[in-house]
This record gives sequence, structure tokens and C-alpha cells, in this order.
Amino acid sequence: MCQHDLSDAKWFKSSYSPTQDECVEIALGPDVVGVRDTKDRDGGTLVFDGAAWSRFLNHLKG
Repeated sequence: MCQHDLSDAKWFKSSYSPTQDECVEIALGPDVVGVRDTKDRDGGTLVFDGAAWSRFLNHLKG
């Protein structure tokens, strides 16, 4: 399994999030995108490469 260091990443939430603690946070790294649960920031992080993240966003928009 590949490990990515997102310890210094700037995490942000969508402006569309209805509350401050019921959403996911995103961090944009140099080669990856991290996704974590706002309520459980230490519970794990999903990591996607840039191409996979772009496909995911395009699917949501489509």
C-alpha cells in the first residue's frame, strides 16, 4: 500500500455544506487528493490520484 503525507495539507469543506460537522473535507496535494470525514479526522483518509478525482467530479457533474 502506498502512503501519502498529507500532514501539512490545507483541508477545506464545500461552501454548500449545511453544517460544519456533517460533511467531508478535501485536501489537494501535489499528486493526490485526500478525502476525510469532518467528524472523524483521525479515522482515515481516502486518497485519489488526480485523474481519478477528475473522473469522479465529471461523473457528478454529468
